[in-house]
Amino acid sequence: MTQFYHAHLWGSREDKYRYLEERDVTTVKWEEIFPQSPFYLFVPQDVDLLDEYNTGWKITDLMPLHIYGFKSHRDRYAIDFDSSELKKRINELVETVRNQDLDYAKKYALGSWDYNSAARELASQDNYLQHIDLCAYRPFDNRFMFYSSSIMDRIRPDLKQHMFRKDNLCLLCSRQISTMEYRHFFVTDLVPNDCLISNITKESNHNFPLYIYPDTTNQQGNLLVDKSPNFSSDFLQSILAKLGYIPTPEAIFYYIYAIFHSPTYRQRYAEFLKIDFPRLPLTSNNELFQTLSAKGQELVELHLMKSQKLNKLITKFEGDGDNTVTTVKYKPEKQRVYINKTRYFSGIPPEVWEFKVGGYQVLEKWLKDRKKAKRTLSFDDVLHYQKIVVALKETMQIMEEIDAAIPSFPIE
Repeated sequence: MTQFYHAHLWGSREDKYRYLEERDVTTVKWEEIFPQSPFYLFVPQDVDLLDEYNTGWKITDLMPLHIYGFKSHRDRYAIDFDSSELKKRINELVETVRNQDLDYAKKYALGSWDYNSAARELASQDNYLQHIDLCAYRPFDNRFMFYSSSIMDRIRPDLKQHMFRKDNLCLLCSRQISTMEYRHFFVTDLVPNDCLISNITKESNHNFPLYIYPDTTNQQGNLLVDKSPNFSSDFLQSILAKLGYIPTPEAIFYYIYAIFHSPTYRQRYAEFLKIDFPRLPLTSNNELFQTLSAKGQELVELHLMKSQKLNKLITKFEGDGDNTVTTVKYKPEKQRVYINKTRYFSGIPPEVWEFKVGGYQVLEKWLKDRKKAKRTLSFDDVLHYQKIVVALKETMQIMEEIDAAIPSFPIE
């Protein structure tokens, strides 16, 4: 039988050269490995933990419908902080049909995009501004979008069907990651952008709606008249066998969200989370299920910015001058983050400042995007940022509580 061996070599280039000069294939310290189905990875894996991990439900098996986020391919044009600015340039676009404005593409850096075709298509509609609505653009950062295939290259019709102006929740995760730590879980009740949790290509978020809505644009042959949970029948039967009943779809969703926010879960199964969709362990302990579901609901409410806890601010916005973001500088000794030379948020602990969702350091990312756009923070912006700080601090606390509630892994 074929045997496989593996060796790691870490260090500087000089150290690696020196190591290789002093050794050959017969003197390297090799470790025998046993690649496992279905990936047959040529790296060491904890086989015992892999078997344990594989007893869980793969997220794509328990929530069969999953969709990539939308891609506009021209975010600076199709997405904006202010709906008024977005309306202005779309109205201006439609006017190009009448005025033949050849400078329009140059003005908005549209490149080779056929904006004239988009303008003609929109001009034929009675109310083309109806496509403007909020989207989930980055963690805790909702922005206005023009959600139409006239402007965007990939609106993802299924995403529109189930999430656009629908009463729904959507779980986000990545199939694979390039970073060292899997923290690529989030939730939204809006249409999500494809880079909501990471702008690294292989980490693009897959989106799992809680409910599936019927296609109202084509009723022919459509037997569904109401929304239905996006859970497979086999998964629901497995829950029934474990708990003796089937909880509400929301309770199951919250349980899933809690498990995926367990620090022990993320660390214990880290090497498997990097290479494929996450798997969900089920419990037969109803008290544990209810506890975790409640914790998951708290997290969801925090991440949707709907929790009452957000009203208890722990930071202050201080200093003189205007609120234009010209720098983003954190001073840990003072627990301050400066947005310019004189204005700053105070009371931000280092661990909260460093907290990441997916590929983003949340508090830094939010401000850097506004620095890039040369934004001046409004009263609502300042308040929102302070609420993000609360949400992150509470998230860290609840993640610890989730771990404390789980007696042991594997979950029973």
